[in-house]
Amino acid sequence: MNYEFSYIVNFQYLGFRLHGWQKQPNLKTVHFFVDKTLKFVCKGIRFKSVGIGRTDAKVSAVDYFFQLFIDEKLEEDLFIKEFNKNSPSDIRVLSIEQIIDDEFNIIQHPKIKEYRYYFSFGEKNHPYTAPFLTGVLEDLDIEIMKEGAKLFEGFHNFKRYCTKPSTETKVERNVLECRIEENTEITASFFPEKSYVLIVKGEGFLRNQIRLMMSALFELGKGNYSINFIKETLNPKSDIDFLKTIAPASGLHLYKVIFN
Repeated sequence: MNYEFSYIVNFQYLGFRLHGWQKQPNLKTVHFFVDKTLKFVCKGIRFKSVGIGRTDAKVSAVDYFFQLFIDEKLEEDLFIKEFNKNSPSDIRVLSIEQIIDDEFNIIQHPKIKEYRYYFSFGEKNHPYTAPFLTGVLEDLDIEIMKEGAKLFEGFHNFKRYCTKPSTETKVERNVLECRIEENTEITASFFPEKSYVLIVKGEGFLRNQIRLMMSALFELGKGNYSINFIKETLNPKSDIDFLKTIAPASGLHLYKVIFN
């Protein structure tokens, strides 16, 4: 089904009350609210929206994109104004740009994604922090966690860092960057005095991969895992079982998308 025009829309959302991007029956998802807003803003015009990829329930995005196919040319500044006026307060469009290349496909086009997972440790956090970062009650050894995070960099077999992979799942992925540093970006008066962020960059990730990596690093920081154990989880020939503990979703944010 062909459409007259195509646009790429850059927007943000807080995912804490939402069940991810993909539409699901009887659930409030990002795609549901995007299309609901588009139906109002583009009333009577045939359109279709396609997201850059799935995000889990409660995961947020600072930099997300969808491709908008539509039968009428849009006045871009007016579209941004009308969309933001009529969308929920936890969804905001930043920009819209017409796509000239008829072959552009937002899902298949090469891109680099940067995810950030925010966390703190040592005490129960203020309830208002729940949509933004995960609080670990136990003490964590941040230095050994930093060492462990670097082990994920490079081309590895991440089959143990994927939820229910099928026989067709390509479990070998290239992580361009993986590091832990102190969080100085997302702050508020109700945040703990000190918090941290895991920064991960790559061309594509498996289902729950980053949350499973974060969980393994939490266990490393608690002293339940060793550096050697983390190394062995990346060895496809080791007899280590699948990792089952997944870090909470609300600490994870899609931070940046760069189209190649």
